[in-house]
Amino acid sequence: MTATRLDIDLDRSSPVPLYFQVAERIAEAIQTGELLPGARLDNEIQLADRLGLSRPTIRQAIQYLVDKGLLVRKRGVGTQVVHGQVKRAVELTSLYDDLRRAGQKPMTRVLSIDTVAAEESIAEALGVAPGAAVLRLERLRYALGEPLALLHNWLPLGLTPLTAETLESRGLYELLRLSGVRMRVANQRISARAATPAEARLLNERRACPLLTMVRTTYDDQGRAVEHGSHVYRASHYSLEVTLVER
Repeated sequence: MTATRLDIDLDRSSPVPLYFQVAERIAEAIQTGELLPGARLDNEIQLADRLGLSRPTIRQAIQYLVDKGLLVRKRGVGTQVVHGQVKRAVELTSLYDDLRRAGQKPMTRVLSIDTVAAEESIAEALGVAPGAAVLRLERLRYALGEPLALLHNWLPLGLTPLTAETLESRGLYELLRLSGVRMRVANQRISARAATPAEARLLNERRACPLLTMVRTTYDDQGRAVEHGSHVYRASHYSLEVTLVER
């Protein structure tokens, strides 16, 4: 496999350490898809010579990215890109919008969209009677061509006209906003579990791999439940960031 030559511009007058400038440029290339999963980097000697840096500086940059899970060192192969992990702040935004803002080129495959009778747990979340008709969506979300998440959502009927075509071109929250739904708050629970065989197959993962799970109910400015979601994410490609404030 030929190593990928990456252009790296350094600002030697900057107070930002040179190793960190190198690491940030490589991380940016991974996140934007300039460096794809499996791509091999020049070895430390070649990078050091090309950039006019010492080997310890390059080694520190590479180790920083290895520690973050973006690169891996393989004996006899060299340093390779693992994946561009999606890091998402815990805010009331949609995955589609977050991926688009991060340059991750989101794509959606709609697996099903139909009207079903609400099971008790879904009915309770949406504030409707058990057995009431609700809209059920099942979608597979991609980032940079890689499957990232399996999304299940339930909505009260009549909020917005949804089709497979519109859901493949826009995010669910964007479509709700376009229909005048003003989402204000959500209750969310995050956990983890092993993938089922069906989930592993759809997400292109090994059997029983770890998945992050997210269950969320979103309410509008009138306090009405407008969406309930139960999603699973590839733990190898996805993480959540939370800012903590002392009170």
